[in-house]
Amino acid sequence: MVVDFRMGERLALRKKHPCGGFEWEITRLGADIGIRCVTCLRHVMMARSTLEKRMKARLSGGRTT
Repeated sequence: MVVDFRMGERLALRKKHPCGGFEWEITRLGADIGIRCVTCLRHVMMARSTLEKRMKARLSGGRTT
């Protein structure tokens, strides 16, 4: 099943980022998804399938358009 991600949506991943943050914001959509750590603003590109496996919870909804 494909997860429907939205721009601006905030996610919690299974492991903490080295900075100590666990909250990530989606900044780019496509085959690869760009996410940004809310704590330290580090930007990471990740394959959609990898992000689906690492995602723990949705913290807030994103923009619809």
